[in-house]
Amino acid sequence: MSFPLLTATAALPALGAVATAAVPAAQRTAAKWLALFVSLATLALAVTVLVRFDPDGERYQLTENHAWIRDFGVRYELGVDGIAVALIALTALLIPFIILAGWHDADPLETGSRRWRPTQGFFALILAVEAMVVISFEATDVFVFYIFFEAMLIPMYFLIGGFGDRAHAHGEETAATQRSYAAVKFLLYNLAGGLIMLAAVIGLYVVAGTFSLTEIADARAGGTLHMATSTERWLFLGFFFAFAVKAPLWPLHTWLPNAMQEATAPVAVLITAVVDKVGTFAMLRFCLQLFPEASKWATPVVLVLALISIIYGALLAVGQRDIKRLVAYASISHFGFIIMGVFAMTSQGQSGATLYMVNHGISTAALMLVAGFLISRRGSRLIADYGGVQKVAPVLAGTFLIGGLATLSLPGLAPFVSEFLVLVGTFTRYPVIGIIATFGIVLAALYTLVLYQRTMTGPVKPEVSAMPDLRVREVLVVAPLIVLLIFLGVYPKPVTNIIDPAVKQTLSDVHKKDPRPEVEAAK
Repeated sequence: MSFPLLTATAALPALGAVATAAVPAAQRTAAKWLALFVSLATLALAVTVLVRFDPDGERYQLTENHAWIRDFGVRYELGVDGIAVALIALTALLIPFIILAGWHDADPLETGSRRWRPTQGFFALILAVEAMVVISFEATDVFVFYIFFEAMLIPMYFLIGGFGDRAHAHGEETAATQRSYAAVKFLLYNLAGGLIMLAAVIGLYVVAGTFSLTEIADARAGGTLHMATSTERWLFLGFFFAFAVKAPLWPLHTWLPNAMQEATAPVAVLITAVVDKVGTFAMLRFCLQLFPEASKWATPVVLVLALISIIYGALLAVGQRDIKRLVAYASISHFGFIIMGVFAMTSQGQSGATLYMVNHGISTAALMLVAGFLISRRGSRLIADYGGVQKVAPVLAGTFLIGGLATLSLPGLAPFVSEFLVLVGTFTRYPVIGIIATFGIVLAALYTLVLYQRTMTGPVKPEVSAMPDLRVREVLVVAPLIVLLIFLGVYPKPVTNIIDPAVKQTLSDVHKKDPRPEVEAAK
């Protein structure tokens, strides 16, 4: 029996979470180092998955298939394609940086505070989220996917509500109230989506007689499983609604700005760079593969919603006064690009969308973590409280600028390639949508450069005159992300080689081919 590599990749952070939570209360530093060690070991397993995966091999590889709940036809079924491998690698890569960046975020508050921050619990919850996200990317049984898709809400709820940002201008009691509001809103939105999806999961089992993604897809391709048009559309809507909430897609996005504003910067990265990717990934794996005809039927509406997300998110980012809310609305705009690429139904669009998931995770992590370092120094999230930072902390300002330029998809940095592919893939089939979406790029340049100008340039404000530059730990967090942004911006081939075959297979599931360009014959 071969080594269950996929199980190990998800089980290690889960066991690490239990071990970290069990560390004695007085040994906070030991808990931190244990969590960091577990995250690095998980990264090593993810790299092993990446190395063993053959892009030109079978669609799902490193598979595991065992009976689990026999009476209900549920099997513990795992497998990865190129899209899942890329996102598992992204998740495992970001978690050590999230832990390092949040090294002191869960330390006890100042003497006299009524609120205790259990350090061990903070890092244990991060590892628990990692375990659930990884197995969500691996699951090829719909019921197994659903369990962990919903279960990750529990640790995220406590990370948002229990370990919020300390930079709050209205006192601890008000801050606690707003954190609770953000955490409950996050939970209710995602639970609502999950309950609707549960009804669709049960309906799928009634129709197909199995929860196995591969069995259902094979039966549909072989003509042995037929769904009535109305049935397929209702099931698609049940799945898509849950994924759109998680993604987040307009108008189901409103929980994200609150959650990212009240969470610590590392937890905000965990939300938008890791957890939210499960939603867009699931659109590719489940919506398109299980419900190909319904996916094509819904495409016009989904593209319009994605376009609204792009423009709406960018416009609201321009007007924000809070740094973290600005990054949150920018992420809503970026997720609009990702969803647009998925439903453009072209190889360029879907390759770009998958690459965008990876690149957005890296660029958002770089920008938000540096913003977190900035906020922790000044004790304020308001843009107006900064000015002239580049004169007193040039390394912090420089890394902040690179993260911002990546956010606006500057050529030479990783997000440019993915955004370009999404726009090209969309334009070839839906030119009007593609043209309007390009205004999102213009708005991205506006909100990013205005943010940098107002915080980093101009006269040095007295409150930031003694601000220290990035420390060694903080440089260790940011520098690798900056290197990756530049490397993948110049040479994205290592990632595209992995994801392209899986994208082509996904496109064939919906019986779509790339449109041929219309070239006027030379006279």
